[in-house]
Amino acid sequence: MRKFRVSLSLGIILLFLAACGQDPNSNTSAANSSAPVSLSMTDEPPSGVTVLFFQVSLTAASLAPSSGPSISLLSNNTPIQIDVTQLQAISAFLSTANVATGTYNSLTLTFASPQLVIFNASDSAIASTCPLNTVCQLTPQIDNSATLTFSSSPFPVTVSANTPLGFLLDFHLNEVIQSDLSVNLGVANGVTVNELPSALPGPPPFGFLFGTVQNVYASQNQFTIQTAWGRTFTIDVNGSTTYQNFPTSVCSANGFSCVASGQVVQIQVASVQPQGTLLAGTVSYIQAASQQVAEGNIINVSTASGNTVMTLLLHWSPNSSILPFGGMATVTVPSSATFSIDAGGFTIPSGLSFATSSDLLVGQDVQVGVESGTLSNSGGQGPWAPPSVSFTASGVELEPSQITGTVTNINSSESIFTLTTFPNFFQPWNWSNWTGTQIAVQTTSQTAYQGTTDTLSGLTVNSVVSVRGWLFSTPSGATPSTLVAASVMQRPYGFF
Repeated sequence: MRKFRVSLSLGIILLFLAACGQDPNSNTSAANSSAPVSLSMTDEPPSGVTVLFFQVSLTAASLAPSSGPSISLLSNNTPIQIDVTQLQAISAFLSTANVATGTYNSLTLTFASPQLVIFNASDSAIASTCPLNTVCQLTPQIDNSATLTFSSSPFPVTVSANTPLGFLLDFHLNEVIQSDLSVNLGVANGVTVNELPSALPGPPPFGFLFGTVQNVYASQNQFTIQTAWGRTFTIDVNGSTTYQNFPTSVCSANGFSCVASGQVVQIQVASVQPQGTLLAGTVSYIQAASQQVAEGNIINVSTASGNTVMTLLLHWSPNSSILPFGGMATVTVPSSATFSIDAGGFTIPSGLSFATSSDLLVGQDVQVGVESGTLSNSGGQGPWAPPSVSFTASGVELEPSQITGTVTNINSSESIFTLTTFPNFFQPWNWSNWTGTQIAVQTTSQTAYQGTTDTLSGLTVNSVVSVRGWLFSTPSGATPSTLVAASVMQRPYGFF
């Protein structure tokens, strides 16, 4: 991928292992002898192979105190799926647990069920299952023990009453993924742990959380959500919480009164409260319970019977059993489909369009409404056989893409820099060109920076950055495409 061995630490996950939230109707408060503890994860295949999707399950996590039995950090020991692909520039909140005060000497984590989706542009078929110039879904083996124990720095750590504590777990994929596409978590520098700073510049580090609203407690400014993996979280709101994407047909108030049972929402977690509840920085409406949506990355655009057809690599849906993570869906986009941009409060510069099927582009992340009665499953495909799904889109909404690469040019006068993507990992690219893709990254006064000064001047040529923003096809398909950056995260020493 690169001649100097840059460790690939993707921002896989922000897994919070904090004091469990209480039922808002309960009079029980968090005991003074416990405190929130959090764990966050942030992230070379063989030459000619691009990893489009990487997922692994966290099946166990525990802290070992200086004396006594280890304390589990996963409620009910339910495995948590981690989609690395979507977490280059953001993180995702996963779980909570109540941890007693005291000194802890080590953290033990167990992983299972890695899954890869790759594009094979190498010089031969891979394992006789992935032909040349083909997108393939693989279930790699874990070469080394999947259980890892971390006992060196930052350990030992002390948990103090009512003082949140967090850890950042880095997956370095160019070390973890072996030349035969197996996974070795025990390789040197494959997985590392650091204590999460209590505050970071840029967006809150606590991540995003998707779920279905279960109960709303208006008098207490709280509601509960249940995630796709069955965990329930209590969400606090306050005067700083913002509300996005609630359609006027649902609510015109644009406030907490819009939140209702059955809605699917996205929470940007602003902080973890001492009692273990989560304070929402932003609550974004996704869909009503009666609707079906899917989010994914466009990996191909074509035409058939006069309609645009896109192939989506699926990353999220409220019903993952029908629309599985890492599965591929064939989506027909008729002329009647609506188009929109999920910009929240961000202002998209003029001259950039996402209004018709001609604006669809490989590499875009989109949320697609499923036209009622069109969803079908034509059977399994690939070694781990997710369903082969097809449906017709009722609407297509442009979501922020996440792309990592090297800064190769900076135009300060126009607030633009050129990003050259890494061909091995998660990139929107021309399948005939395996050298990476150049993207013009447009920054604005609203762009947030992390790991550098809060301006474009903090970037330097050859630095490695992860950007999150809206990817647009330039007029007449000219290159490079333009990505409007909501955030830019500089990766010190090339780690990302």
